This record gives sequence, structure tokens and C-alpha cells, in this order.
Amino acid sequence: MLRNIIVLVCSVIMLAGFTSISDKLKEEMVNLPQHYTQFDVKLGWEIKAGTDSATVEGIIQNVRYARMENIEIWVSAFDSSGKQIGRATSFIIPSQLDMSDLASFSMKLPVAAVPGAKLVFTYKYVASDGGSDDGGGINWMQSFESVVPPLPPA
Repeated sequence: MLRNIIVLVCSVIMLAGFTSISDKLKEEMVNLPQHYTQFDVKLGWEIKAGTDSATVEGIIQNVRYARMENIEIWVSAFDSSGKQIGRATSFIIPSQLDMSDLASFSMKLPVAAVPGAKLVFTYKYVASDGGSDDGGGINWMQSFESVVPPLPPA
């Protein structure tokens, strides 16, 4: 009997911990300065400027599928003539996001983030609607453009 109570208490504590992490990420997502919403994901991010690099930190949320796996996010920076001048990649951990789950990402572009410069975000994943007839998952890739906003000094 005592063992069952201990297991129950530990389970509740663990679930409360997971809930608070999720709640914390949801709160952080709302407070991020830039956002993107599509049928499958929500993204929020901020750009931290360095003298010769830029860090993109953000949060991704699965809003469509029962499960997303092997999620990658790429960010490419372009100069004023449209030439790609830098690219960075982040692999989302955990490697699986269930419906409504959130995860953070971070990547460092090897070039400075100049306000007004174009960034192209690309995300890629394998999704499942959860049924056994899903054929192993849906491969999906999506891109969108963003502009670097005015940044606070480093």
C-alpha cells in the first residue's frame, strides 16, 4: 500500500514538472518578438546580434499532427543583392513532438544580423496522424521569409 502511494506521488510530481516546462515554453513563445504560424507549426524566435555572428533562439510547437519526428530548422541569411551569405541548422530535441508539444531551438549564423536583412527559415519533419495506415509518415518541408528587426546592442 505504501509503495503504491509513493509511486502515485512520484507520478504526480513528474507530471507537474512536465506541465510546468510546457507552460514555461508557452509563456516564452508569447513573449518572443517574432512569430510565424502555419497549419502545422507555430514558431517564435528572437535574434541576438554579435559583432560577426547572430544567434537565433526560439520555440517550435506542433499544432497539427499526432506526432512529428526528426524536426530540423534551417535559417539562411541573404545580403542586399539576394546572395546567401550564411546558414545555420538546429535539430530539435526531443526528436519527437506530440500534438501541442513545444521544444526550443538555437543556432548561430556565421554572419552579423543587419536590421532589414532577409532571413529564410526552412523547417522539415516526418509527421504521423497516429493511425497504423499512415505508411510510415509524411515527409514535409516548408519555408518562409523574415526580416531582421532593429536589434538591441550586444
